[in-house]
Order: sequence, then structure tokens, then C-alpha cells
Amino acid sequence: MVRTLRAFWQDQDGIALILVSIMLPVIIGFSLLVIDMSRASTLHNDLQKAADSFALAGAAELDGTTGAWARAERAMATLVQNQSYFSTAGVTTLTAGQPGGTLNCNSAGSISWCFLKELPANDSAPVTATQYAANEGETRYVEVVVAPTAFSTIFPASFLTGDTADDGFNVGAHAVAGFTSGVCNFTPVFICNPYEMVNGTNSSGGYTLEQAVASTALRRRLIELRKVGNGAAAGPGNFGFLEPPDGIGNGAQALAQTIATSRPIGCYSADGVDTKTGQNAGPVQDAFNVRFGIRANGNHFNSAEYGPASNVRKGAMRANGNANQCPSMNQLSFTQPGTMGLPRDAATPYMGGRMGDGNWNLSGYWSTNFGAAAMPSSWSTTKPTRYDVYRYEIAQSLVGTASTGGEVGTPPNSCQPPVTSVDRRLIYGAILNCQALTAAGNSLSGHSEDLPVEAFASFFLTEPVKSAADDASVMVELVDITGRGGQGTLDNFLRDEVQLYR
Repeated sequence: MVRTLRAFWQDQDGIALILVSIMLPVIIGFSLLVIDMSRASTLHNDLQKAADSFALAGAAELDGTTGAWARAERAMATLVQNQSYFSTAGVTTLTAGQPGGTLNCNSAGSISWCFLKELPANDSAPVTATQYAANEGETRYVEVVVAPTAFSTIFPASFLTGDTADDGFNVGAHAVAGFTSGVCNFTPVFICNPYEMVNGTNSSGGYTLEQAVASTALRRRLIELRKVGNGAAAGPGNFGFLEPPDGIGNGAQALAQTIATSRPIGCYSADGVDTKTGQNAGPVQDAFNVRFGIRANGNHFNSAEYGPASNVRKGAMRANGNANQCPSMNQLSFTQPGTMGLPRDAATPYMGGRMGDGNWNLSGYWSTNFGAAAMPSSWSTTKPTRYDVYRYEIAQSLVGTASTGGEVGTPPNSCQPPVTSVDRRLIYGAILNCQALTAAGNSLSGHSEDLPVEAFASFFLTEPVKSAADDASVMVELVDITGRGGQGTLDNFLRDEVQLYR
């Protein structure tokens, strides 16, 4: 008997079945946990993809123009279609809506959203009301939150706690996307906003940059730009230079080449540009003037990409040298009888005497250069900008018409072939609110980084730059800007990007 009991005690046959029986609840429970984790992960992944899609669709419409909020809501409501699986409700279609586009925070369907002007400095910090945008013009981001979705577990955790609420939880997701605008093939120039508003007013009559672009009367105001130098103030109407693209070089001549070329390669983001001021102005004067068929000093800018505009009428005749050669500045006479470039404004009451009133001598310019040729009748009602007249001369084949003194707008034969692929009398630049940037501690007369851009703009060069001094004046008319208030002529330069930030 004792032997039998000892043999039974030492017998190990079937012990695996006993161990499996003991561990089976653990194995099953762990398997159920794995299944639950997989289901919850899939549900969260579906919700996160939906949040990302809604945010990206909405952010693509946040260009700062009127109606951006409504367009963002419409994009989220109509362009995105997502489904989630494994929630308590089963397969769920996630939706948005269009509550009107009037509130910076709203909700509809399966999501809620807030339009933001900025993000917290720390990525781990939550978005608060201080980051909410007050209007469409300052909106840069949208935060989307998908309504939490109930999820029921298979693993019966209530067996352990006695609380049936432990058999499920909520799963949610949120995303933040933003709109970034930039330009490519742009000249490395910045211009201090002539219409910058400070404490609700400015030195340009109280108009905003957007209002100036929208009005012919304001666009035809002649603006005198002056170069920002070392120690010079960066006030309204001053201009300076941006950091050229990598590989261009750091010298003044390399910078001038990027300004003079008809094929600039620089790309700049509205989120921030780097300034590069204090450069020698001599080559820069040449870089502007090659556009007027004026030969640069030395052998600079002597290839076709630096060719003149197709219309270089400037109110000057060659005073010495061969008339068929491309003249340098010192070979031109701007006092030759019977010649007239595009005149300056009769008065300069704005911006400390550096912005005109828009009243320029159209009739004198026309009669001097085109005699009895008829002007468009609409010009008798609304005086055009100088740029409008310049483009009309090209469109109506008046460039080769000689003035009473013999000047024509066609470049001399010995100049490089005129560039017709782009308008060489336009210069492009980033508009900076220099007063606000200076007040924030940025030194625009030196090297500053990541300066926010108010807009990118085009300006029409009305006359050559006649001085190589550091404060050389560049006379321009504002033509167009990107973004809100723009007329769309700069769309070919724009590179709009939408990206997720959170």
C-alpha cells in the first residue's frame, strides 16, 4: 500500500494537463487583452487619421482672406470621408458640418475645431484661448478634436473590480494643421511696409496695404524706396536684402547678380526670412539698371539672362558714344529736350515726402512720346497707374514710337536681347512690418533671422536708379501682393503648403 502511494506520488504523467488547467484562465485573459489592445489601437488609428484629414482639409483654406473660416468648414464637411471600426457603435462614419464660419471655435458632426493664430512654444503644452485667432486675417492653424468614442472591451475587467464601467473606455484623437505660404524664383529683397499700421494709423494716409492694392488711385502713388544700410533706420519705404540662396556667394556682386537676373532661384517662406543688409550699393544700382538697357560697369551682367526689358523708355538719350551701343549711366542725358520718362507725382504729402499723391502728368508724357496717338477713353475718367501705361505701350506696339526728341522704348541693338519671358521692369520683394519688428528688438540694419512676412509683393520700376550712394533712391509703384487683397498676378510664384504640426 505504501509502495502504491509512493508510486502515485512520484508519477508525473498528465502533469502538463494540470498546469494548463491552472494557467488557462491567465492565457485566455492575456489573449483577450491582446485582442482588446489591437481593437483599441485600430479604433484610435481610424480616429487619428480622421482628425488629421479634417485638419489638413481645413488648414488648406486658411490663406488670411475674408471667408477663410467658412471655406475651411466647407472643406472639412465635403472633402473628407472617414470611417472608424471597433467602437461600441460598430462601423461609424465620421462627419463635420458648416455652422456658418463666424466663430473661431465651433463643432458639428463628429468633430469640434478652433482656429488658431499661433501655437504654444512647447509642443507638449495644450492649446489655450490665448492662441485662438480673433479674425480670419490672423488665422494660421486649425485644431480639430474628434468626439471621444465609446469602446467596449472583451476582457471582463469587472470580474476583478465589480464595476461594470471597467469593461470599456473612451477613445479620442486630435490634430493641428497649418497653412504655410512661400514664393520661389523671387528676388532677395525686402521692403518695409509703406502702409504699416502703428496704433491704428500710419504716415500714408491711414490706408492698409490691402486697400492700397485694391485701389488704382493708391497704386499710382509713387514711392521712393531708400536702401537700409549699416546703422540706417528700417522705416516705411526703406528696402534691404534677403539672404541669397545657398551656393550663390556672400559678396555684394553675388547678391547683385541674384537681383539682376531674370531667373532668380531663391525660395522664401512667409513664416520667416533672413535679412542681409549693409551691402555695397554700387553693384546693386547696376542690378536694377540693366533692366532699363543701361550697361553695368565692368563686365558684369553681360549674358542674356541679364537682358533689358522689352520697353526701356526712361526719358533719356545718349549724350556721347556710339548711339547703337548699350549705354552706361554716365553716357545718358536725362535733360534732353523732347524726352520724358514716366513723371513723378506733383506732390509728395505722405511718408515724410517719399510717397506721392498719385497725381502725375499723364497728358504731358503721352503727348511727348506718342504725339497724336489716341489714349484709351477710360483714362479720361480714371487716371491709370504708370504700370498700366507701360503695359499698354507694349500691347499696342508703341514701344518703337519715337518721342519728339527721338527716344524710343526699344533697347539698343548692342544690348543683350530683351527678356520677354518675364516683366523686367517689375521687382519682387518680401513686405516686412519693420516698425513692429524693430520694436520687438530685431536689427534690420544688420543680420536678422526668421522675420515674419506680411506679404510678398511686386513693384514697378518707373525710372533708373541714378545714384550708387548708400541711400540710393528707387522709384516704384506698388503693383500687387500675395494673400488677402491680392489681385492674383503673383500666383505663379506662390508655393502654398499645408502640414500637420500636432
